[in-house]
Amino acid sequence: MNADPPAVLVGFARALRAAGVDAGPDRVQAFLRALAVLRLGVRSDVYWAGRLTLCAGPDDLARYERVFDAYFGNAPDSGNGRAAPSPRLRMTVRDARSAPRTSTRAGDAGAAPALASRTEVLRHRDFAGLTTAEREQLHRLLAAFTLRGETRRTARRHPARRGTVDPRRTVRDMLRHGGEPVRPRLHTRTDRPRRVVLLVDVSGSMSPYADALLRFAHAAARRGRTEVFTVGTRLTRVTRELSHQDPEAALAAVAAAVPDWRGGTRLGELLRAFLDRWGQRGTARGAVVVLMSDGWERGDPALLAAQMRRLHRLAHRVIWANPLKARPGYAPLAAGMAAALPSVDAFVEGQSPAALERLAAVVRGAEP
Repeated sequence: MNADPPAVLVGFARALRAAGVDAGPDRVQAFLRALAVLRLGVRSDVYWAGRLTLCAGPDDLARYERVFDAYFGNAPDSGNGRAAPSPRLRMTVRDARSAPRTSTRAGDAGAAPALASRTEVLRHRDFAGLTTAEREQLHRLLAAFTLRGETRRTARRHPARRGTVDPRRTVRDMLRHGGEPVRPRLHTRTDRPRRVVLLVDVSGSMSPYADALLRFAHAAARRGRTEVFTVGTRLTRVTRELSHQDPEAALAAVAAAVPDWRGGTRLGELLRAFLDRWGQRGTARGAVVVLMSDGWERGDPALLAAQMRRLHRLAHRVIWANPLKARPGYAPLAAGMAAALPSVDAFVEGQSPAALERLAAVVRGAEP
């Protein structure tokens, strides 16, 4: 590979986590150990090693396919509709070193490592400096993302093997057995992800980043409890427009619905409008709210500061993703950014796929 192979593979695992796959450190180590005895430069070996070690269950398989396709190119055909591999397929992968390699396709060994290296470099590139070809690859990578809020314990309970005694079900069982003592029935509270609210700045100063951030929002809105609004000179709810499966159709619908592309920014007024119409009614209450903006404010910074304090009281957590934060020497000196920061729980970057991967981890509570 052109890049450091472990860095490329770890980057692949991070992209999987951003897509919702629970690829923790133990699974990543198992993935690297599997590739140590297989062929690191062969796409099919990387595919099966990752699928058998990084996926925790059937729900992860579709996410794995999307990320693998974006990272290494089209995944090898599993021969059975990409369903979970059977024990015979597992044995085939394990014995691949001793099997003849004449059946390996010529393009399988060369194209995947080069594409993976380019993708790893792309993960750290600023959206504003991408070429047309790089943007097309970026679109495939962003389409695999997902966004889940921190989990919260709900009041609803469900039957479980461990937990507290469920008196109603236990008494019913006793009555069915003529009042004789029975094994107590147990239940426990369910966990549910918090709602995520994205406020995406589409003003003129954010034009180099707006397309990528909206594609990120599209992936989040399709696969989670996510509400999306654009802010500029007006506030526009675009959750319905982003519900299209096709990213291009979704962005075209957003472009038709948003009247203030590349205009100015009135964050304080629009945040007040959001809280008056949506936030107080429950959209922001207890949610993880993410503002994706460079912080340039044409209005009164004092108004923005007051509305940020109001938002902070309503939301579970307030996160600000600023594409300018990664630039050398950057300091949040703009009036709007300086006014908002005291009410921000996490101030993160937002200029590259790697930055959005970290943003997704912060939103789900995996990073501070």
